[in-house]
Amino acid sequence: MKDRLDGPARARPGARPPASLTAAKIPAIILGVDPSLRGTGYGIIAPGKPHPQTLAMGTIACPATWERSRCLVRISDTLRAVIAEHHPEVCVIEGIFFVQNLKTALIMGEARGAALAVIASAGLDIYELATRKVKQAIVGYGGAQKSAVATMVQRMLNLAELPEPDAADALALALTHARESSRYQLKPLKKI
Repeated sequence: MKDRLDGPARARPGARPPASLTAAKIPAIILGVDPSLRGTGYGIIAPGKPHPQTLAMGTIACPATWERSRCLVRISDTLRAVIAEHHPEVCVIEGIFFVQNLKTALIMGEARGAALAVIASAGLDIYELATRKVKQAIVGYGGAQKSAVATMVQRMLNLAELPEPDAADALALALTHARESSRYQLKPLKKI
């Protein structure tokens, strides 16, 4: 009762302020993942000014001749190595989208599952962003083409060369998360 009467100036040591009073914390290192069986894109950024810094980016490519199981192992091993090298705090992964072909949906789900298992086992918080929301945030149009996303990512990160399409999508996910984390949100970011 005494603490309530004395007001917030005498907060108990170690007590945390209510969530409504805390400022949004932008993670120091963000991993973006665009999962696909034959070309999983990844990108790691460190938010900053005047522009975020790109720490790593790439595409985990698997030849069409490889079995799905071999591709899933490559996705897992590569992401595990990237996480061990750069120590991201959070991961942003492309949200599930509607597909008309059931086989394609299952294969995409397998690649996404392989990535999620590695990321979760590393202890990272995982957030999901819809593709249209990312395109809207980066290009200004939710139906933008991959080339437009890659061009804007190149400009926003001050990259010398245009990133590969899958890596650009992963970097766009990370950039969008950094932007969304820095804003006041009425609806919290979707954590999975």
